[in-house]
Amino acid sequence: MPETKTTLPRAVADAYVDELIALDPVAGTYLGVKESSAELPDYSPAGHEARAELARRTLARLDAAERAPGADHDIERRCGRLLRERLTAELAVHEADEHLRAVSNLASPAHSVREVFTVTPADTDEDWAAIARRLRAVPAALEGYRASLALGLERGLPAGPRPTATFVEQLTEWADPSGTGRSWFEEFADAGPKALRGELTEAARSAGAAVVALRDWMREVYAPAVAGAPNTVGRERYARWSRLYNGTDLDLDEAYAYGWSEFHRILGEMRTEAEKILPGAATPWQALAHLDEHGRHIEGVDEVRDWLQDLMDKTIDALDGTHFELAERVRRVESRIAPAGSAAAPYYTEPSEDFSRPGRTWLPTMGQTRFPVYDLVSTWYHEGVPGHHLQLAQWTHVADSLSRYQAGVGMVSANCEGWALYAERLMDELGFLTDPEERLGYLDAQMMRAARVIIDIGMHLELEIPAHSPFRPGERWTPELAQEFFGMHSSRPADFVASELTRYLSMPGQAIGYKLGERAWRLGRENARRRHGDAFDAKAWHMAALSQGSLGLDDLVDELSAL
Repeated sequence: MPETKTTLPRAVADAYVDELIALDPVAGTYLGVKESSAELPDYSPAGHEARAELARRTLARLDAAERAPGADHDIERRCGRLLRERLTAELAVHEADEHLRAVSNLASPAHSVREVFTVTPADTDEDWAAIARRLRAVPAALEGYRASLALGLERGLPAGPRPTATFVEQLTEWADPSGTGRSWFEEFADAGPKALRGELTEAARSAGAAVVALRDWMREVYAPAVAGAPNTVGRERYARWSRLYNGTDLDLDEAYAYGWSEFHRILGEMRTEAEKILPGAATPWQALAHLDEHGRHIEGVDEVRDWLQDLMDKTIDALDGTHFELAERVRRVESRIAPAGSAAAPYYTEPSEDFSRPGRTWLPTMGQTRFPVYDLVSTWYHEGVPGHHLQLAQWTHVADSLSRYQAGVGMVSANCEGWALYAERLMDELGFLTDPEERLGYLDAQMMRAARVIIDIGMHLELEIPAHSPFRPGERWTPELAQEFFGMHSSRPADFVASELTRYLSMPGQAIGYKLGERAWRLGRENARRRHGDAFDAKAWHMAALSQGSLGLDDLVDELSAL
């Protein structure tokens, strides 16, 4: 590891980021490191072990740094606390060989390979020359990933059959998204300059062929080999993954009970709003189905992209100076349509370190051209403003006073998803969701997050459905029951519900972080409010909270309470 001028935790963290970027150019691209644009990570077993060894070396250096004079300063202490927690959790997952069965419909090395192209700089001929080199690196990256999965089979570590089947379908979509015999990579390369057309075409064809080769191996070798494997992971594996996504060791039974308490609270509110829309509706979802046909809609893909951009712009104007104090570069966020073959859920990508690439929200259309407004407003409060964009762009804005690690690489999923769900509820508290359609849509989204806690923990741990449940009381959760329950308590279409369940099966412990993270953010605010009394300044608290970088949930509550 390169020598640094000081031995304090932030220096250790920044040195870690420098060396990680060399091993993981995808991380470098998201940070905005131009030199990363031409490369892809080694996803073979050796590549995974190299990154794990970097984590071990960094933890050894952190031991010494935390004993150095000045390490107890708040900014150093928080950074060291995060770095230790993250690397320890990542190593626990690595040492359990989870990377040898990393098959998902949302988060796998193959997804990282494809999605990084959507955030790679593409403004100049030089940028596109780097993209051509990155395209030529796709076959080796996917072959390394295949080698890891093959070793997993040798060691008796299979992925679940359902995520595997879905992933094969996605690879098929990537291989020919438009039905023209051309891959997603070839269509992506069409935007390149004429001067590099031949080079880009050849490189993109090679990348597309690599996708086909991986798809064929997954379908013909891997899928039959894992056909009898369980789709769920059990308590031990779930606890390990939950620590990675939530930054703390959760009491999973308490969290399951909390999910049910939120389910019943939100259901009561939904019934009240549904009565305003469709008096006498048997369920809130009957009212939402009515809105699918008769509620306000946006017609057209380009039109919905522009409508979402306008929503975010107006929200920034309404919140800046009243509830937040935003730097000019934080105010910029772009609405985008997600590439074909994405999972069903909208998502956000953070800005580069220098803001040359702004934060972006992404809407998967799933072939639709008509979009209900009730399903968009609170979702874009979550993905855009004041949700993911304000948090992650603010982290980037204040990175110089934190560390590159705290502002980007060390992200804790439940912290970010918790803030974004807190942001939805904040907009309700501030009076932005008084329209019955929009408020019922917001409550439907809240219900989805409560249901995630119930079914993600329930099906992986095979827990009993409690007596107070309106659904199958006394039975034990299975993925099939989870999908039925989710479909009954969500306005989302069947393909979205199926995609979500596959996501939960392949990312155990991630989906619970929305509700549990929101609870942590609300608890931290309430503790700070009680401490300050009438002098509590919500705007100042929000900006201080958004400027401290990433933290796991226990650490987050401690730090928020002290602001």
